[in-house]
Amino acid sequence: MLSPEQFLQATGWFAIGTLVFGGVTAIAFLLKWGIRFRLVGATGFMGVLTVGFLGLSFQPLVRTVIPGAVPYETVFDSGSAQVVIAVPNAITETELEATLRQAASNLLKPSRLGGMGQVKPTIRARAIVHQPGISELVYVGQVTPGTGNSAEGKAPVIEIYTDQLAKINQAES
Repeated sequence: MLSPEQFLQATGWFAIGTLVFGGVTAIAFLLKWGIRFRLVGATGFMGVLTVGFLGLSFQPLVRTVIPGAVPYETVFDSGSAQVVIAVPNAITETELEATLRQAASNLLKPSRLGGMGQVKPTIRARAIVHQPGISELVYVGQVTPGTGNSAEGKAPVIEIYTDQLAKINQAES
């Protein structure tokens, strides 16, 4: 997968190509070539590609991998402030913390952060405890973005519900 730096480099090449197409289009209009209107379309398309590659250079497309994290599945995403991930029942507290840190890195993007007075985005981790005739959703932890200007203040705030974690581990055995 391409990195943001490679997309930025491709943006430069596409920008040069767009300028070249623009120059050829200008010459075509001055010399009244028959393909001048097709060149306008090609130049416009090159401009769209350039802007698209520029957009891809801002946001990394690769997922962060935190050592010790277990695979999770996103089961609900409101698109703004609420995300729920499913974790396996046989998860330890350290694995849950690493998984929540990885989910925060992958899912808490600046596009989710609202303005003043809006709800802070929250990622909640849940497991399912199966009992005869009923299945219960058990929320074992959550992570929210940190507030503050320092590097420590921007670190995500992780909460682990140890009583709920014990409940799913007890049901598993």
